[in-house]
Amino acid sequence: MLDRLIAFDTTSRESNLALIDDVQAYLGELGIESRLTHDETGKKANLWATIGPSGVGGVVLSGHTDVVPVDGQDWSRDPFKLHRANGRLHGRGTADMKGFIALGLALAPEMKRRNLKTPIHFALSYDEEVGCLGVRGLIKDVVENLPLPRAVIVGEPTSMQIIGGNKGSRNYRTVVTGIPGHSSEPHRGANAIMAGGRICAFLEDVQTDLREAADPKSDFDPPYTTIDLGLIDGGTAGNIIPEFCTIRWGMRILPSDDADAIEGRVRTFIAEEVEPRLKAVSSSAGVETIRTNMLPPLLPDTTSPAEQLLRHLTGLNQSGSVSYGTEAGLFQQAGIPGVIFGPGSIQQAHQPDEFIDVSQMESCHDFLLKLIDWAETN
Repeated sequence: MLDRLIAFDTTSRESNLALIDDVQAYLGELGIESRLTHDETGKKANLWATIGPSGVGGVVLSGHTDVVPVDGQDWSRDPFKLHRANGRLHGRGTADMKGFIALGLALAPEMKRRNLKTPIHFALSYDEEVGCLGVRGLIKDVVENLPLPRAVIVGEPTSMQIIGGNKGSRNYRTVVTGIPGHSSEPHRGANAIMAGGRICAFLEDVQTDLREAADPKSDFDPPYTTIDLGLIDGGTAGNIIPEFCTIRWGMRILPSDDADAIEGRVRTFIAEEVEPRLKAVSSSAGVETIRTNMLPPLLPDTTSPAEQLLRHLTGLNQSGSVSYGTEAGLFQQAGIPGVIFGPGSIQQAHQPDEFIDVSQMESCHDFLLKLIDWAETN
């Protein structure tokens, strides 16, 4: 099954319909009905399928079908053809996260054969890698039209360790508008890049404050909210005062931190320290900051049905937290308790010659069989 999924190039910029259609046909041959929710273009879709009784909430096996690009990476083999060597399975998406999806789908016939008391659902999404965009429509459909699941297992690569919390995120685009002119007369213009530089420097100051206030006992690594300054674009020539400067930045936010307060601090600095200098030159100059995406954190809850189920099935008695974002927080926000748990290492995700250890696949296979046994009797 994994070689089948890897063969589909589901890079986020591409359609995932070929994969979704293939999975839907596979499930249909087993007598398993599924439903799709599409994006506004109709070129991408989420898939939801249920095995077992339909009138009650169950356990969701959730995974995203999209993968990150291979552009510019030095792969030693075709990234969309599964290759096995030295106990590893290589290919784009093996670790993140088609390995988990493949294992679940491969066991669909076994799930169908059993007389499950608790249903098991498949939730396959699109565009997770570009902001967890697709799963939002899937969750909306579930909340509005189906029994609310008891728990969701988001199968991101955690090396088969229970992850009960992840940071949230916010992304921004700040556009500085200056007044152009000849570089020999800077007093007659307003330099957008210089103003943008002050904003960048302030973001670093905020990051320093957050780092110095970190709780060393936190499960998160690093144990503080981080600020990422990712892209800066501006200027047209070396002898022209730049009229525009665009800054793309974001935050990875601890569940315990006040994201609105941090964002407000940045906006206040811009309004009080940066914009007045620009507008002193011209009222048409200024700064606009747009929040382009927001992803809620997964709030740690060791008593949640999701984490309690995972502890029961695995025998593990502790859980951790991660700094990257996942779809789990969106499920939790909708009232569906979530946990992150899956085969493979996050260190291999997005890398050239991405791989997953066969031993991790075997371990996850055994776990899913335990889940099926549990669903048959509970």
